Amino acid sequence: MSEKVVILGTGPAGYTAAIYAARANLNPVVIEGDEPGGQLMLTTEVENFPGFPDAVMGPDLMESMKKQAERFGAQFVFGRAQTVDLSHRPFTIAMDDGTSYETDALIISTGATAKLLEIPGESELIGRGVSTCATCDGFFFKDKRIIVVGGGDSAMEEATFLTRYASEVTIVHRRDTLRASKVMQERAHKNPKIRWVMDATPVAVESADNRVTGLTVRHNQTGETETLATEGLFVSIGHRPNTEFLAGQIKTDGVGYIITNGLDTATNIDGVFACGDVADSRYRQAITAAGSGCKASMDVERWLESRE
Repeated sequence: MSEKVVILGTGPAGYTAAIYAARANLNPVVIEGDEPGGQLMLTTEVENFPGFPDAVMGPDLMESMKKQAERFGAQFVFGRAQTVDLSHRPFTIAMDDGTSYETDALIISTGATAKLLEIPGESELIGRGVSTCATCDGFFFKDKRIIVVGGGDSAMEEATFLTRYASEVTIVHRRDTLRASKVMQERAHKNPKIRWVMDATPVAVESADNRVTGLTVRHNQTGETETLATEGLFVSIGHRPNTEFLAGQIKTDGVGYIITNGLDTATNIDGVFACGDVADSRYRQAITAAGSGCKASMDVERWLESRE
């Protein structure tokens, strides 16, 4: 099957790219991936997306975006791209069900996956006290005790941010020293709302009535376990961009985020564009992802016009 534009991935970036591409009569095919809708499908109330003064449920927002794209003619295909051949145009996308697509232009919006602790109770309580985004969910923890797990700059930044809302923030780190820069460490240490549990490995998330009540940790020096009471657990141990399937064919940074060309969304491969969290290691917000999806479709439209 040969297409003019294929969009790999959904979420705010992919759906917005599909809306703009469909309105431009590009008839995009959107390959939804393993988790249609992306990380917002695991989110409850979204309060920082413009236009929803009373908040909107993450899955509802994603479903509305999908319907909007479908209204203009975007075609959605459930499945995952197993391999992509970017060595020549048209680009070839091999699906996990054995089908394949060819396309003149490709938009990659496969996102990034937050790394989890992979301990009992964690995945079951995402959206019920376990979070990977302080900016998204901090507001829901006013005057509550919160734990942040991590030792890098992101963990220090999220812990400091969460002190705006929480009564107390405890940073748990599995080593006895932090990986964060000295500036970020000093800022966190000076914050009176932050306390520390160092050299401790999280082993289980505790709950009652389907809500987080504590984090059990093992103190590495003694081997003893302790349950730290908390009403919210923020896991801040990094993200993994979903670029493995590209097999090194496209320029990425040291972590794997796709590098785009300055202000636009073009990559180092002519005809390939990237948007959303797969190319954004800094902001990782629904609204910035949506904005980059708009840019990617506009860039594709202009690129196609330049080739006519």
